[in-house]
Amino acid sequence: MEIDHSVRIELMNKLSGSGGWRQRLKCKWRVGAWEMTVGLVYLVKRGVDLAGAVILMVLLVPLFLVTALVIYLEDPGPVFYVHARVGKNGKHFPFYKFRSMIIGADMLKDQLIEKNESQDGVIFKIREDPRVTKVGKIIRKFSIDELPQLLNVVRGDMSLVGPRPALPREVASYSLEQRKRLHVLPGITGSWQVSGRSDIPFTGQVRLDLEYIGSRSLKNDIIILLKTIPAVLGGRGAY
Repeated sequence: MEIDHSVRIELMNKLSGSGGWRQRLKCKWRVGAWEMTVGLVYLVKRGVDLAGAVILMVLLVPLFLVTALVIYLEDPGPVFYVHARVGKNGKHFPFYKFRSMIIGADMLKDQLIEKNESQDGVIFKIREDPRVTKVGKIIRKFSIDELPQLLNVVRGDMSLVGPRPALPREVASYSLEQRKRLHVLPGITGSWQVSGRSDIPFTGQVRLDLEYIGSRSLKNDIIILLKTIPAVLGGRGAY
């Protein structure tokens, strides 16, 4: 994995300054070393993501089967909800979830727009969404509906930890600052998910995501993953 070409040129210019060929050679070596370090960090994170996702999918097979069964029994139809989300660098990908709403819920959304409780207006959230099924309320509270995204991690669309992937229409209304969320792979969990989930307004979610991006490391990822367990069990901000 290489750093962006424009960033590389800028670094070369800053480091070399007006020095001679020796300075330029030294600068090129430094940038190359940085690229190798960035690439190594990416490979380590990818390895952790892949191993973690595969292990969790195997361990959670019984939960997957039970969840799929109760979803179908309450509201016969597809047990999975697949929709486009925006990932790293604006790339769209199929996003997997267990279906927590009635069939045709997307077509009813426009009728509920005026009830949107998100103060920022970018995302759509209603605490008592009438489209959510009884089973849906339970699997949402404990984030069971998010588990199929482990497949997204295996595919390389997502990471275990990172900013949540947004809908294309949400990204269309992003400011330039908010688009910085697209500089990294989106994640199943992240900073604001362990700090209050949907109780945090959109601007607060963006701030926490950008703070994560600026200080991301394997250590921080592990801390967020460990904090995810009590956050999910507590059910705070899940709607």
